[in-house]
Amino acid sequence: MKLTRHSTTLRRAARSLFGWTALRPNQLAAMRAVMKRRDALVVLPTGAGKSAIYQIPASLIPGPTVVVSPLLALQQDQIAALNERQRPELRAVRISSHESPAQRAEAVEELRAGRAEFLFITPEQLSDPDRMAEVRSLRPGLVAVDEAHCISAWGHDFRPDYLALGHLVEGIGRPPVVALTATASPPVRDDIVARLRLRDPEIVVSGLDRPNLFLEVAYCPTEDYRWRRLLALLGSDERPGIIYVPTRRAAEELAARLTEAGFPARYYHGGMPAGARGELHEAFLADQVPIMVATSAFGMGIDKPNIAWVVHMALPDSPDSYFQEIGRAGRDGEPARVLLLWQAEDVGLRRFFSGGLPDGTELRDLAALLREKPRTRKELREATGLGPRKLGHQLSLLEQVGAAEPRAKGRIGAPRYAPKPVDAAAAALAEAERQQTVTRSRTDMMRAFAETTGCRGQALLAYFGEQMTEVCGHCDNCHAGTSTADDGAVGPFPVHSQVRHPEWGSGLVLGYEEDRMTVLFDEVGYKTLSVRVVSEQDLLTLD
Repeated sequence: MKLTRHSTTLRRAARSLFGWTALRPNQLAAMRAVMKRRDALVVLPTGAGKSAIYQIPASLIPGPTVVVSPLLALQQDQIAALNERQRPELRAVRISSHESPAQRAEAVEELRAGRAEFLFITPEQLSDPDRMAEVRSLRPGLVAVDEAHCISAWGHDFRPDYLALGHLVEGIGRPPVVALTATASPPVRDDIVARLRLRDPEIVVSGLDRPNLFLEVAYCPTEDYRWRRLLALLGSDERPGIIYVPTRRAAEELAARLTEAGFPARYYHGGMPAGARGELHEAFLADQVPIMVATSAFGMGIDKPNIAWVVHMALPDSPDSYFQEIGRAGRDGEPARVLLLWQAEDVGLRRFFSGGLPDGTELRDLAALLREKPRTRKELREATGLGPRKLGHQLSLLEQVGAAEPRAKGRIGAPRYAPKPVDAAAAALAEAERQQTVTRSRTDMMRAFAETTGCRGQALLAYFGEQMTEVCGHCDNCHAGTSTADDGAVGPFPVHSQVRHPEWGSGLVLGYEEDRMTVLFDEVGYKTLSVRVVSEQDLLTLD
């Protein structure tokens, strides 16, 4: 059919295929971009219909749609939802390690014959040269990258296997790409665009405010006070919820203490066997576990509508993590509580977790290996002794300084004019130092959010570059009457304008909250500045 960008076509398809009588403006903006064969980056909160942004256009454009998703459980839920419709335009198949060779061959044949529209696949599968050639032969019309923040080293769920996705998309014929995530601050958005090699993408960021979530923060002078505040919440709400803790040991100990106190709880963390984690995941979704005490490993794929509360028992490492984790509450639209219980000592713990800098000798040796000849990740792990995550981080740094690049057949090599290994290591270390500075500034922003007496909704959305001109009305400070509404104009520079500081260099104005402004500087990260001081001392100039 002839491609059209008219909203009526998309609305008609939405009504015919899904029974939806309306589409949100931000959905339509992204869908129209896809219909025009443009790349798109979509940041919408959970429950705002991100999947529809690729599913509806996919039914209207020629060629199958490849959906790259990091979790098999997440894929299975989406496949089941599509196939329940019993429409050939929506039929979905999967190629993964869970399918037999015969099942994978059958899936490819269904796509080739036009009996299926969506191919769900992981980056690991797509990086296999034979699999890539097979997918390329299907001539896909669209690639959808779900949980796109995983590609960013700034993201809270960074996954090394996502780093090669831009190269892999090129390998299957470079169809248009739509990247989807529930939360991405400006650095993460920039990283997604760069690493996926998006071309002049339509960027849709909208609706990050969640009015049904009541935001509450309490400073806890003692551990006993933190424990009593937690018990007070559990005693007032018997609906299911999640308690996030910073360490695996804390998860195990708190779950045992809660169970002993009469609140049956289970724990979940990344150190558990995969089978046990899968069983717990399913039990929680099936309402068999009322209270889950977890580290940040309990994340993607938690599509449970009736989570009524989320508690953080320590300061999260950044507003990115916090926003993603509280977003699991209230997906049914019902009122839900999110409570942060923190102490000043939490900041030091986060500093410790942020880790040190990579080893310069390891970086140099890795750069030298890449100059010798291209190698696969497996070969690099064997040659260096580095684990997958550490290797992924070092390759990311070397790629950013021009010392590494993806090659054919899943290999990684050095560009033709790559710097010498010793110079590459020095540049990569400098980049790691810059990233560490920005990472620590994100923790500073999280502490500023916890300490503010102003509107928490305004403070949180300013971090993500969204401006609220009215107070949110659904946080503890609004209810206490300490929040004040912005007057609209609010500051000396427009939101999203580029500014320059004499010491910190170039920055991006993210937003204003009361008499403060948030600026993201390239070199030193997030800073909160007094609007009065900026104006009186001419601290910033338009860049």
